[in-house]
Amino acid sequence: MTEQRTAAGRVIMGIDPGLASTGYGIIAVTGSRMRCIDYGVIQTEAGQIQGNRLLIVFDRLTELIRAYHPIAAGIETLYFAKNVTSALSVSEARGVTLLALAQAGVPVFQYAPNAIKKAVTGIAQAEKQQVQLTVQLLLGLKTIPKPDHAADALAAAITYVNNF
Repeated sequence: MTEQRTAAGRVIMGIDPGLASTGYGIIAVTGSRMRCIDYGVIQTEAGQIQGNRLLIVFDRLTELIRAYHPIAAGIETLYFAKNVTSALSVSEARGVTLLALAQAGVPVFQYAPNAIKKAVTGIAQAEKQQVQLTVQLLLGLKTIPKPDHAADALAAAITYVNNF
């Protein structure tokens, strides 16, 4: 989803890293008003070589950074689940995400999933749908942002705004 971008306002990027699906969200902030510029997911196919999948994530994030020139990025910290293989893949995706942001000189602010939920909804244990609905309301979107990874990325960007 893309909206027209204006020169006014600070541009903040939110990222929910993952190997199969990395969510991204770009918002503009003018005063106390937040507006969604773009959001979506970077998807890679499971059958591809791991390094190629990571390169796709890195290249696409680099394109987004160059297109929108964010002044900062909010990123969800790694949530360690029981699946170690999944956690390693997410860690690798986080690594290339942090590299893309560092290479562009974009300051990164990392937030735990519960901190993001609390910053957006006021409830640290909020359900995904609560987060999506609140993101929709805060950004004035016509529909709930989907998929989940994109909504989580927008929530990470909102968390940055709410902390500064």
